[in-house]
Amino acid sequence: MGREYRTEELAERAGITVRTLRFYRERKLLPPPRREGRIAWYGEGHLSRLRTIAALLDRGHTLGGIAELISAFESGRDVRGAAELLGLEETLAKPWSEETPVRITPEELADRFAGEVSPENLATSIDMGYVAVEGEEFIHVSRRLLDASSALVAKGVPLAAVLAAGREVRAHADDLAELFTALIREHVLADVLRTPADELTAEQVERLTDALEQLRPVSMQVLEAEVAMAMDRRVRREFEEWQRTRAGSTAEEPGD
Repeated sequence: MGREYRTEELAERAGITVRTLRFYRERKLLPPPRREGRIAWYGEGHLSRLRTIAALLDRGHTLGGIAELISAFESGRDVRGAAELLGLEETLAKPWSEETPVRITPEELADRFAGEVSPENLATSIDMGYVAVEGEEFIHVSRRLLDASSALVAKGVPLAAVLAAGREVRAHADDLAELFTALIREHVLADVLRTPADELTAEQVERLTDALEQLRPVSMQVLEAEVAMAMDRRVRREFEEWQRTRAGSTAEEPGD
C-alpha cells in the first residue's frame, strides 16, 4: 500500500495547513482517505494530488478550473478539452503587466527623492499602492515607475505633484483598460460567455487562447503609439504657443 500519512503529517509534507487540506477534501479535489476508526489515512496518491494542485495554483489556475480537470480525469471525459480550458483560464489570469518590484531602504528612498519624502507623500504612495512596508524596508511596485518618478523629481517637479499626476494617469489608464476589455469581451469572448464551460470545444478554446495571447502586445502597441503621438501634438502646440507669446511680447517692446 506504500507510505500512509495522518492528516497533520500529510498537510506538513504538502506545505499546506490542515484547514486547507480539509477544504480541498470538501471541494472533492482529493479522494476520500482510508479510515481506521476515527483516524483518516492518506497515501502517496493524495500527496501527489496536493502537489499537482499547488503547481496549477502557482501557474494561475483557479480551484474551479482544477476541479474541472480532475473531474474529467476521474469520469473519463475529454481530458484534453479540460486541459485546454485550463490553458484558457491561465491565459486570462496571466498578468498583463511585467513590472519588477524594488526592495528599497528608507535611506535609499530618501536619497532618490532628496527632501521630498514627507509623511504626507509617503502616506499617499502607500494609499495608491506604489509602496508597501515590509519590516524595516519598503517595496515599490514597479522599477519603471520608481525610476520615472525619481527622474521627474530630479528635474524639479515636486513629489506631491508627481503623485497627483499619477492619480490622474491611473484614472485614464483604467478607462483605457475598460475600452480594451470591452473590445475583447464583445468581439473575442462573446461566444465563450454564451457557452457553458463544459460545452466549449477544444478548437474554440484554442482559438480564444491564441487570440488573447496576440491581444496582449497589440494593446500595448496601440497605447504606446497613441500616447507618443499625443505627446508630439501637445509639445508642438506648447512650442507654437510659446513662440506666439514671445513674438507678441517682442512686438510690444518700446522703440519699435
